[in-house]
This record gives sequence, structure tokens and C-alpha cells, in this order.
Amino acid sequence: MNVSPDVSVLSLLVNASLLVQLVMAGLLIASIASWYYIFIKIYTYRRAARQAERFEREFWGGGDLNDLFNRAVNARENAGSLERIFESGFREFTKLRKQPGQDIAVVMEGTRRAMRATYQREMESLESHLAFFASVGSVSPYVGLFGTVWGIMNSFRGLATTAQSTLGAVAPGIAEALIATAMGLFAAIPAVVAYNRFAGEVNRFATRFETFTEEFSNILQRQS
Repeated sequence: MNVSPDVSVLSLLVNASLLVQLVMAGLLIASIASWYYIFIKIYTYRRAARQAERFEREFWGGGDLNDLFNRAVNARENAGSLERIFESGFREFTKLRKQPGQDIAVVMEGTRRAMRATYQREMESLESHLAFFASVGSVSPYVGLFGTVWGIMNSFRGLATTAQSTLGAVAPGIAEALIATAMGLFAAIPAVVAYNRFAGEVNRFATRFETFTEEFSNILQRQS
């Protein structure tokens, strides 16, 4: 009596060769990590946008810069990126202004350097894990393809040792190999989409921070 092989996905995963199982396990881990970082970045960027909007309303509301600076210092742990840029710039500006004989050009150059340093730190924080998305998106399809090639190679090697060369003899091996390709795409596609989306968000934040830095520098220069 002929018994048809079990070709369910679970059975194919369990009966796959060790190397193919390792490939699929690695792709599964990469996919889970991608989704974990995706949700973290969504929360981070939404929070950063809310903080920037709130601070811009306060800044352009015409309030006193000293009061705004004191609030930024007291709420440093919950401060947004724009608040930190403002705080570092205003702190350096105030310190340099107190030094006798300082030229306004030197004061403004030091203020811009302080804000630029804070800007770089904030951008590094916002850009974190983007390289991970790029790596997963570019490497996962090839890792899955490697598992597929290895599984198909093993299937045909096994076929050479059997008395009957039938499609049913190699179908389970080919099916398990193709699962590796599917998992590679399953890990890569969300990572690529997330990278493109978040890279655009980072560029918008960069433009927003740079614009504020220039406008704030002009305000300080006019006041001095």
C-alpha cells in the first residue's frame, strides 16, 4: 500500500535538514527582531514629533527665553530633541556673553557649535536601528535562497540513491527548501518598507532641527 508523504508546513519544518532549519531559525529571529524595532521606532518618532510641536508652540509663543530655558533644564529627562538643542545653545550663549571682551562672532560661533553637537547626538538616537533594517532587508532574501539551494541539492542527492526516480520522492525536499525562500522574503519585505519609511522620518526631523537651529541663532544674534 502506498502512503503519501506528509507535506504539511510543520512536518516540512521538522523534517528539514539541520542546515535548512538553522537558516529558517535565523530568518525567524531576524523577522521577530525587525517587528520589535518597528514598533519601537513608530512610538519613538511619534513621541519626538509631539515633543517638537509642543516646544515650537512654546518657543514661538513669545515667552521669555530664560523661562523657557529653565523649564527645559528642570524637565530634561522628558525633554524633546528641539528642547535639548535650544538648551545647549542658550547655555553656551549665556556663558560666552558673560566673558568680557568677547566678540559677537565668537559668541555665535560657539553657540552654533554647541547646538550642532546636540543635533548630532539627537540624530544618532533617531537613526538607531536603521542599519539593522537595511541589513535584514538586503541579506535575508539571499540567506533564504541559500537554504533553498541547499535543500534542493539534498533532495536530488537523495533521489540519486533511490530505485524509483519520481516527483513524489523529491517533492517534500523541494517544498521544505522553498519555505526558506518564503521566510527570507517574509523577513526582508517589512524591513525594507520600515527602512524607507523611517529614513524619510529622520530626514524630516533633520530638516526641522536644522531650520530651528538657524532661526534660533538669528534671534540670539539680533538680541546681542
